[in-house]
Amino acid sequence: MPDEPIAPLDEGALRALAPRVLAGLVRRGEDFDAAEDALQEALLEALRVWSERPPRDPRAWLTTVATRRLVDARRSEVARRRREVLTEAEPRPDATEDGDDTLFLLFCCCHPDLPPASQVALSLRAVGGLTTREIADAFYVPEATMAQRISRAKRALRGRRLDQPGDLAVVLRVLYLVYTAGHGGRLDLAGEAIRLGRQLTLATAEPEARGLLALMLLNHARRAARLDPQGRIVTLDRQDRSRWDAGEIAEGVRVLQSALAARRPGRYQIEAAIAALHDDAVSAEETDWPQILAWYDDLVGLSDDPVHQDPAAVLGRAVAVGHVLDPVTGLRETERLREVLGDRHRWHAVRGHLHELAGDLPAAAAAYADAARLATAVAERDHLVRQAARARGADARAHSKREGSPAPTRTTSG
Repeated sequence: MPDEPIAPLDEGALRALAPRVLAGLVRRGEDFDAAEDALQEALLEALRVWSERPPRDPRAWLTTVATRRLVDARRSEVARRRREVLTEAEPRPDATEDGDDTLFLLFCCCHPDLPPASQVALSLRAVGGLTTREIADAFYVPEATMAQRISRAKRALRGRRLDQPGDLAVVLRVLYLVYTAGHGGRLDLAGEAIRLGRQLTLATAEPEARGLLALMLLNHARRAARLDPQGRIVTLDRQDRSRWDAGEIAEGVRVLQSALAARRPGRYQIEAAIAALHDDAVSAEETDWPQILAWYDDLVGLSDDPVHQDPAAVLGRAVAVGHVLDPVTGLRETERLREVLGDRHRWHAVRGHLHELAGDLPAAAAAYADAARLATAVAERDHLVRQAARARGADARAHSKREGSPAPTRTTSG
């Protein structure tokens, strides 16, 4: 069935459609780099002409125009090959494949000839539709560095037939990075990652594929409660749990149970189990922190040197330790990560949370302020500024109560 018509000049819809068109071209045997260049020209042409003549089948239109560009390029460079070019703007029904080749494209981007970092970067660009700047931010590198990495990856694939499957572990990592990009606000990407995750579980029996799908579903189920009506971040302990998607939670739990039944637990299955325990709690106070700590012990145990190889898991475990044992012990756990994460906002934010649990509000306010200073995302920075202000306010009220005088109040003039 043809894709639904796209509204004229709808750049967001075009961006979402591009990976499927590129996948079809690559599956047909086109050179990856040349196919991407041809698709970019077709997208520019679409923005120019669709306002007056939107096509009935946008995907087929883009495929036809990109094909023409590829044929023109070959004719100009190598005169040894001729190919008939369609003359009508609307393609024949068989001009494109009916299937969705996006999963195939994802495996092609994870070609074994590419280093892992380039596999991930190229996949995020081609399949996830992220810009070079967005990918650079995900890797904490300058945009120019990431642009060079992507260019090198495309040059490495030039002239190769993309018929060697990529490493499944890399594919899973890429899918999760695509999801987290959407989880941070671009929900179209989160949904696309979940869709591809479902396809992947049909293509492989590897339990980690199901573990990743479960993890994405269990996290995605909370999306409606993550922001307040003003668009401000709401932390997990303060979210309205009635707004969580019970259907997605149930699906995530079913997928997780089928993965764990294989008795080969891996990172994504363990993280999904932790997410399921959070989703299962009726309130923050009823969270089963002892079980969460046990799962974190298993997660940390997957690495020979977790402090350097998986600092995020060690940081998450420190939070669980703070809830199960005591916050001071949790803070001691974070000290192991000072050298690795001391310049990252999340380390300071976790310490702020643990100081608050311990009742040390001045230290909590200072830690939240440090986290806000280091945060790069505006929403997170604003949230941490509010956390610091809240801790300072609570400390001022507690001090006033101890001194026996009322806390200062804000006055307004009329």
